[in-house]
Amino acid sequence: MKKIGFILLGIICILFNSRWALTSQAAAGTPPSLEDGEYAIEVTMTGGSGKASIQSPALLTVTDGTAYISITWSSSNYDYMIVDGEKYLPTNEEGMNSVFEIPILALDEPVSVIADTTAMGAPHEIDYTLTFYSDSIGSKSQLPQEAAKRVVAVAMVIIVGGGILNYFVNKRRRC
Repeated sequence: MKKIGFILLGIICILFNSRWALTSQAAAGTPPSLEDGEYAIEVTMTGGSGKASIQSPALLTVTDGTAYISITWSSSNYDYMIVDGEKYLPTNEEGMNSVFEIPILALDEPVSVIADTTAMGAPHEIDYTLTFYSDSIGSKSQLPQEAAKRVVAVAMVIIVGGGILNYFVNKRRRC
């Protein structure tokens, strides 16, 4: 029984240790090379009424050397964004918060964008400023969605481990 407890404790320590290592790498200011792939990046937003927000860190995708960011709004009422004069439509499913895949034009400096919202009855284009921080680029595992997946995985390990432990304890009692 003690062995299984130590195994579960070891797994939990390994998961937390890997999270700490990724966070300390980003904090050290040594961003990884941006090869094609998916990363997490901190983004801040200013402008608007202050009622809307965006998710940070956000998903950064690099494809053929071009960086795109997935902007997830706190509302489902955004129907398009304009970035550098180009209009982008949402990629989310109906009824979900608005999500846009937009190019990253600059790192570590403000980028002006326009987002159209229908939350006030009639559509309104609102000016926002986004800033993407290069020193925060890190593993995709820093995203809230990825953290939730790790929590589910740990819970499954604990449940399965508990079931196995329960089986052997009950088997031993019967003998």
